[in-house]
Parts: sequence; C-alpha cells; structure tokens
Amino acid sequence: MEIIADETFAKIDYTTQKLERAEYENCTFINCDFSNADINQIQFNECHFENCNLSMAQTGHTSFREVTFKKCKMLGVNFSNCDTFLLSFAFDDCVLDLASFYGLKLKNTQFINCNLKEVDFTEATLNNAVFDGSNLVQAVFGNTNLEKSDFRTAINYSIDPEINRIKKAKFSLPAITGLLDKYNIDIQ
Repeated sequence: MEIIADETFAKIDYTTQKLERAEYENCTFINCDFSNADINQIQFNECHFENCNLSMAQTGHTSFREVTFKKCKMLGVNFSNCDTFLLSFAFDDCVLDLASFYGLKLKNTQFINCNLKEVDFTEATLNNAVFDGSNLVQAVFGNTNLEKSDFRTAINYSIDPEINRIKKAKFSLPAITGLLDKYNIDIQ
C-alpha cells in the first residue's frame, strides 16, 4: 500500500472523487466532504481532520491510529467496523449523533464539547475516557466499562450502574441524577 505523508488536503469533495486507498501518515484534512464516502481499508496514522463532514462514511477495516477530529460532522458513523489494531482517536467539538462504538476498546479517548445524541457505546471499553462538555442525550450504555472516566461536565447522560462498570468514574451534581434514570423517581 502506498504511503502518503505530511500532506494537507483542503476543500476536497470525496463524495464525487474517491480518496486513494493508501496509508496516510501525519496528514491534515481541512473542510473536506466525506459524507457517504467509501474510506474502507484506508489507514490514517497521526492524521488530523478539521471542519470535515464524515457523516455516514463507510469505515470497514479503516485504521484510525492517533487521529484527531476537530469541528467535524460525523453523523451515523459506524466505528465498530474499523480495524481495531491500535485504534485511537480524539474528538473536539464534533457532532457524532447516531454513531456506533459498539464493542470497541477506547481507553483514554477524549470527547470534548461533542454532541453524542443516541450514540451506541454498548459493550465498549472506555476506561479513562473524558466527556468534557459533551451532550450524551439518549446515548446507549450497556455492559460498558466506564471505570475512571470523567463525566463531571457532561450533560444528559443516563447510565445504569447495575449493568455498566463505573468504578472510580467521576460525576458531578446535579447531572449525577442520570445514574438514577431507570428508577423513574422525582428528584428535587
């Protein structure tokens, strides 16, 4: 596979032209449109995406290793299809509504000021994850490992402590009531 290193790609519409199947090392993608694009089997190593639209992008066996996403729109992306070897990324000010991280090992992942509406975190390992300023309305947590994760400034989460691992996770008042949602009680 060809290696493309230290390149910047700006304002490219990958909905009409296909991104070359290659290994991208330390590349930057700015204002690119990958919505519904086929990025299957492409490797991104230490790459940065800024102001890109990756909504519904096809990610079968795609590698994301130490990749950062800033101000990206990523509606419905199924990260569960990605290559899991050394999978690691960080999200800053991104819209990830309806995305799926089902079953992934994502220790130390950062979600900073992100919209995570209806995101599926079922069976994911999110030890030490940070959800600073993120909105988790209707996000799904089931058999999820959230040990030592930081939810202190996250909002609208609903996490059942009986079916998720939350040992030493950090929460703050009043949002901590999201741990009691399943009981349908009135907290005043």
